[in-house]
Amino acid sequence: MTTPDRMHQYDARTVDLVFDYMRERLQYNPVPLDHPGDGEHLRGVLEGLLNERGNDPADVLKLYDHELSRAVISADSPRYLSFIPCAPTKTALLFDMVVSCASLQGISWLEAAGAIAAENQVLRLIADRAGLPETAGGCFVSGGSAGNLSALVVARDTARHRRGLDGRARLRVAVSDQTHSSVTNTLNIIGVEKFVVPTTDHRLTGEALRAAIEADGDPGSIIAVVGTAGTTNAGIVDDLAGIAQVAHDYDLWFHVDGAYGGAGLFAPSVRAKYDGIEHADSFVVDPHKWLFAPFDCAALIYRQPALARAVHTQDASYLDVLHIGSDEWNPTDYAYHLTRRARGLPLWFSLAVHGTQAYTDAIEAGLTLARDTAALIRDEYEDLELIREPELSSVVFRRKGWAQKDYYDWSQRLLAEQIGFVTPTGWEGEVVARFAFLHPGTTMAMVREILDTMR
Repeated sequence: MTTPDRMHQYDARTVDLVFDYMRERLQYNPVPLDHPGDGEHLRGVLEGLLNERGNDPADVLKLYDHELSRAVISADSPRYLSFIPCAPTKTALLFDMVVSCASLQGISWLEAAGAIAAENQVLRLIADRAGLPETAGGCFVSGGSAGNLSALVVARDTARHRRGLDGRARLRVAVSDQTHSSVTNTLNIIGVEKFVVPTTDHRLTGEALRAAIEADGDPGSIIAVVGTAGTTNAGIVDDLAGIAQVAHDYDLWFHVDGAYGGAGLFAPSVRAKYDGIEHADSFVVDPHKWLFAPFDCAALIYRQPALARAVHTQDASYLDVLHIGSDEWNPTDYAYHLTRRARGLPLWFSLAVHGTQAYTDAIEAGLTLARDTAALIRDEYEDLELIREPELSSVVFRRKGWAQKDYYDWSQRLLAEQIGFVTPTGWEGEVVARFAFLHPGTTMAMVREILDTMR
């Protein structure tokens, strides 16, 4: 006779199966790209799997290994050069398993003080690199979208409080025409309008922001500005110092979206590009991008965390106990979430094991690869044209004479032959090619192999 807790009992065979699979996966060198999935085939192999009786764990794991996992393009492959890749360290991946195995609930100091203390140590490190004051703090959220949403809600409510506005007042946030789509989505969600400021060469400047505000007929409705520290497409860092000065002059909340590019704060060769970020009221960077953490991990930091706490603390009688004690630091008070995993711990473990210099070296490797690729395109490939010099680790270029279909056909051939995953992108109304270099295991030999397919 079975018991209700049978699913919660230790099963040595299943543990060995899973650990053996993880050990094999961690030893892949390099990680294979794999392929997109065929929906009809996947539905067929999954048919009937979820049933009353269950299945032998070996059979389920085999199905995952042979069918499901191979229909997922591996973002941690050194040949994954599309979108923004993910290249977690092996130690971060291992500790992510520890976090999952421990079922950590990272909501409050009461329940997870040890985990939160470690997460806060990482947040402090990032805040120090940005030059934010000792009072700065925040929490880890799922990604840049969640971080931008949480921060701009605080910007909205803080402005309402300080300016004595009610919920019907018109509110706008200044953004550039290059701002990430998640910011646009956030403003739609929170009922705030976009005030779009034209960029100069795709970069928002303080001068352009000031001119746009002065020319606007309703400047009092502008409550915040969003600067970007590394645009997704081309890795461009806005004029953060100039934006910060305008934000100060007009009493605007200054938010910096550094989801991808913020990791450049750890790289001496580009650190000066971020001057002005020390004046930010809020700042987001995704360690699951260029700080080599597993999905999903974003650091959200506020200059004055108390402002976020006043907005995000959830009021419920059963939560009152969380707010008792002098050491209280509840991550749930700094973003829109309540339940959360301690997603900053894998990064903490990897940083503690490898040291910050290893991170600097790995980030600089991506920057060097971008510069060397740009030089290669310029000097050795007559049919290719560099669109702009890389600022960070993205390289945007075109194949002379190609139309949209040529780029998409080429991209599909690359993936089918497992040479690389490189998707086209848009640039000023034109379809072009783009490399995003993050993985320190990507080599110039791989880059040459890909570029040679465009001859």
